[in-house]
Amino acid sequence: MSDTVSTTAAAGAEFAESPRRFRVVRNEEEQYSIWPESREVPAGWRDTGVTGEQQDCLDHIERVWQDMRPLSLRRTEGAA
Repeated sequence: MSDTVSTTAAAGAEFAESPRRFRVVRNEEEQYSIWPESREVPAGWRDTGVTGEQQDCLDHIERVWQDMRPLSLRRTEGAA
């Protein structure tokens, strides 16, 4: 799972400046990502309250994101 999280987190120009502190964010589908702490959380995402260095945030996501299926799919399958 960490390869997927790392790839997702590293995508985009937002990370070109190599921020040192990140926050863990989650969307309505209960999918996680990290976002630079110095930037406003993007629309559609909520701050989970977890902040730290990049690897600390990725480690947190790996611990809490046990089922990577979107919430809507889990509900459809009756496993939410």
